[in-house]
Amino acid sequence: MSQRILIVEDDPINADYLVRGLREEGYSVDHAADGITGESLLQVSNWDVVILDRTLPGQDGMTLLKHYRARNGTAAVLLLTAHDSIDDRVRGLDAGADDYLCKPFAFAELLARIRALGRRPQSSIPAILVYDDVSLDLLTRTTTRAGKIITLTAKEEALLGFLLRHAGQVMTRTRIYEAVWDERYDGLSNTLEVHIMELRRKLELHGPRLIHTLRNRGYLLAGKAT
Repeated sequence: MSQRILIVEDDPINADYLVRGLREEGYSVDHAADGITGESLLQVSNWDVVILDRTLPGQDGMTLLKHYRARNGTAAVLLLTAHDSIDDRVRGLDAGADDYLCKPFAFAELLARIRALGRRPQSSIPAILVYDDVSLDLLTRTTTRAGKIITLTAKEEALLGFLLRHAGQVMTRTRIYEAVWDERYDGLSNTLEVHIMELRRKLELHGPRLIHTLRNRGYLLAGKAT
């Protein structure tokens, strides 16, 4: 499974350069153009590396970083900035950044820093997501229920992973759609419903219902609906 990278960068030229370059290198990349959107994405998905611009509209990168670490966010954070003073670097690292890269930078150096961050141990991030008798191994991409292997598509796996991370919580359609499909929910598409139905069918081959539909609220992964 490729590393997931979130880029929070407001400059469209820099953002496009980073997104295209990292995707060509095989990374799974998402982009937020402002601090508020960036914080929202950090709340609804897990990331391996966050490339964070320090100066952002809506909410600056330092504030976003402090909020993320306060919520025990564990992704490695690479802070991008045009400020090159020692004091600026110290403030960024003290706020929770794992590394610091000044603009302009060489893309080869950025890749090297991402690789280095990826080698750091992240023991606080679970390798296996479990709820009841369902488990999803994030390393081997193996899903089981009651010990039986279940074959899922990539989207079904991502959807199940999201629900497992938020087990016991009601997740709105908008939140699920934007986290799993990385697109804004238009209120018309039935893509989510189709995937929920198929994921539910596969899980229920080996046990009772765990994914519940709550009318006008969203979906809930739990032993029973509430």
